[in-house]
Amino acid sequence: MSEAQGNTPITVEDDPIQVRKNKRAAFIAAGKNPYGHAFDYTAHASDLHARYQQLADGEETNDHVAVAGRIMTKRVQGKLSFLTLRDTTGDIQIFCRINDLGEEEYAQVKDLDLGDWIGVNGTVTRTKRGQLSVIATHIELLSKAIRPLPEKFHGLSNKEMRYRQRYVDLVMNPNVRETFEKRFKIVSAVRRYMEDQQFYEVETPFLHSIMGGANARPFITHHNALNRDFYLRIAT
Repeated sequence: MSEAQGNTPITVEDDPIQVRKNKRAAFIAAGKNPYGHAFDYTAHASDLHARYQQLADGEETNDHVAVAGRIMTKRVQGKLSFLTLRDTTGDIQIFCRINDLGEEEYAQVKDLDLGDWIGVNGTVTRTKRGQLSVIATHIELLSKAIRPLPEKFHGLSNKEMRYRQRYVDLVMNPNVRETFEKRFKIVSAVRRYMEDQQFYEVETPFLHSIMGGANARPFITHHNALNRDFYLRIAT
């Protein structure tokens, strides 16, 4: 544990959650809001890949775009940094240079963590290695992530944990998210068809981990595999 000078919060280097909390506290102390403000994006990742698929390697454009998403990977190489930004449609690389951002904003970029949500303004380019990228001219933090993402290469591989923490599974595994999107579209199409045929949708009772149902006495059952009590939802 080390204590910085002045009003800087204590940093517990072995606790990544506390480190992130300290970064958030410093952000708030600087008069900035780490959550909840809007960002006007102009394109999704898939839009850029489709629009600039003919862009040659090493070619830069003067096209200004605004993208937003979650930081999935981060590489800092001195005065250059590379971020992989993931939105609802896919990934796009963010190319950060100190000359484009300025020293103060570039220092803030280096302080970002995996899982943070950011908004990026910049121009479109394709690197010499063929990676479509946005050269950042401005980056702002939209939402600070306190809990770190699972380790990059192994990801969320534990099957039981994936089922219990679906929100993490959806973040780390794009193929799982695609499955959920397909399921949503199928269910939506079936629902629309049934509505057109004058059918009504009725919710049937199911089990909750928290009792509910106004003043009715809850029906309690025990789930052996999870070793937990569940309650039948009575009210609809």
